[in-house]
Parts: sequence; C-alpha cells; structure tokens
Amino acid sequence: MLLFLVTALLAIGRAQTQQQAKPTGSEPTPEPAVPAILEAFDKYQVVGMGEAHGDKDQDDFILSLIRNPAFLEKVNDIAVECGNSLYQPILDRYIAGEDVPFTEVQKVWRNTTQIMCSWSGFFEQFFPLMRAINQKLPPGKRLRVLAADPPIDWDQIKDYKDHLKFDREISIASVMEKEVLSKHRKALMLFGELHLIHGQEKSAWPSAVSIYERDYPNLTFVISDFGSFERDLPTLSSSRFATWSFPSLARAKGSWLGALDLWHFYPKQVSIGKDCDVHEVELPQSMQKPMEDLFDAFVYFGPQDLRLKEQVPADIALDIYYRMEQRRREALPNPPGPVTEAFRKSDQEIVKSADDPLYVIPKEITKDVLKSAVQNCLDRKSRSSMPQ
Repeated sequence: MLLFLVTALLAIGRAQTQQQAKPTGSEPTPEPAVPAILEAFDKYQVVGMGEAHGDKDQDDFILSLIRNPAFLEKVNDIAVECGNSLYQPILDRYIAGEDVPFTEVQKVWRNTTQIMCSWSGFFEQFFPLMRAINQKLPPGKRLRVLAADPPIDWDQIKDYKDHLKFDREISIASVMEKEVLSKHRKALMLFGELHLIHGQEKSAWPSAVSIYERDYPNLTFVISDFGSFERDLPTLSSSRFATWSFPSLARAKGSWLGALDLWHFYPKQVSIGKDCDVHEVELPQSMQKPMEDLFDAFVYFGPQDLRLKEQVPADIALDIYYRMEQRRREALPNPPGPVTEAFRKSDQEIVKSADDPLYVIPKEITKDVLKSAVQNCLDRKSRSSMPQ
C-alpha cells in the first residue's frame, strides 16, 4: 500500500481530547527559552526543534535565536529539513556570500521532496538571513547550513509517486553523522518533530535522530512545542501555564507534563490507500511512551488559542512559472489538467487563508481535509490511467 499521509501528520499536527486529571510528576519549571537552549549546547552536540510547518510564533523565535550573538559563538551548523542535498554546493557558495543568482539558490528549498517547503515563508527569509549573518562574522566563525532532504532531481522523476521512494530519515541521519557528529561540530536541527524523537531505532518508523543515536548516543537535546495541548480554554487565565512568560522552556524529565503520552499532542493519524480509501494508522509501540522518553524539553510560545499562522508570501503566490512546475510534478507521468481553473481555485485558497490569522490545529482531522485528500488521490489515479 502506498501511504499518502495527510498534510498534518509529519507537519506535526496535534491534539486529542486531553485527560482532566494531571498524571503524577513534579510541576514543570519554565526557564527563559533562549538562555536554556544556549546552555544546552554546553552539554550536547546537537539541539533539535521544529520549524516551518505553519507556526509563525515558532518560526519567529528561531529567526531571533539565530541572530543572537551568543548563539553564533556556540554553533557551527544549522541542518534543515527544507533543503535538497543535491544543491549543497550551491548552498555553500550562497551562504558564504559568493555571487549566486537567487533563482538558483531557491532550488534548495523549492525542489525538495516536500511540497510544504516550496510554500514556506520561513525559508524564504532563513537562507538570505544566514547569508547576511555570515557577512558579519570572521571566516573562522561563519555558520554552515546543511541541506538534509534526499538529493532528488525533479528533471529525472518520471512519476510523481517516485519521490516517495527516497528514505528521508536515512538521508537526514547520514548528513548529521558525516557533517556534524563525526567532526565534533555543534548543530541546530530544524525539522518536523517526528524526525527528532528518541528511542525509535527498532521502530517501524525510526526517526533520523534515533538512527544516528545508535552510534552517537546522548549527544542530542530534543525540544517539542506544546502543539494543541490546552486548546479551547474558556479564558486565558484558566490555563495551567497562565503565569508562564513566553517563550519558555521546561524540562520534560520527572514532570507531569513529561509523563503524558503522545496522544495529548498528536491527532489520530490517517492514511489514504492505493484505492483512495481512508485508513486510521496507529502509532507503533515504540512511540506509545511518556513524552519524557521521546523529548527532552518543551518550549512554550504562549496561549495555544492565540498562536499565529504563517501566511503564503506574495512572491511565491505570484510566481506563475513555479506554480506551473508544481502542477507538472503532481501530474506526472501525464501532462497537468487545465491551468486556469486550478490556479483560480489555488488563489481562492490563498486568499481564504488570510481570513483568520490564527494557527489552529484541529483536535482531529476534519472531514473537509479528508475529502480533499481523497479527491487529490482520485485525481492522480485518473491522470495516471490516461494514455501518455
């Protein structure tokens, strides 16, 4: 079966109905997030956290973190999910300040295996910011950005589903081992959090971190955000975290928050089968653990009901040629359908997304999302059955 995971899955969509009673454990203690992360680099070689999955508060925090002078003194590399490793030489030249056309370096995040990367306003800012930061640093202190997505060449892909053959976890682990861990460098990892969790080396879904931890254990500090924990509260003062400043970081070990399981932070996972039928996917046994066994800390960005979502940048929405290329890829091995109607619908979705600036993660995958995913599957099946 070809599993087509609904968008929110690896993008760390979260939440289910949470239990009212707190589990046993100490009260989590909030610390100012930036100093806590900087301190973690004194003990660990790698710090990993989520990014670029639609949460503007988290992305803004990362952009402020990497501009902190103390961060620049402690870190050598930033490894990113939205970076095609095929273009690492181009990325190195661009980040180093060489004269590289922006249309060339855009391929780094626009030509990955993940559609969400190509629409990311975060990475539209991140790569130019890293280039600018390096211009303010002496050569020996400059940071390197590591593209960790598999080296897919879309010019050679003949069928859209072929991009699913790449093993993203192995690619990420390989980059980290070769470029960071074996060289005893310090790195910030920016990935969807399911790529970062500990203790999955024997799982059917091993994470990238758990793969490299077989040879490099106890070197990575992994941070989860709160997802949709404590959503839909009647008032802000009713939150158990109402007195916390934000952004804050709280250690998971020994706390009642760390004693919760993944079902408090992640929704039911749904897949679309080869016949476009819907299946509920259960987490493997290795993930059915307390959060403290999977993550080292939580980062809190403020009330969950008031988080902001990242809007689609105008330069991406108006790039007709690239949008046509995206349609070509999705329609492989056949030519795409009518462009005008598809673009009109896409434009409507972009405009509609601006109606509500809040980053709302539903407690369960909605019927509309499932209906859209099934229809996309049916459309692809229909195109693939057409004569070439």
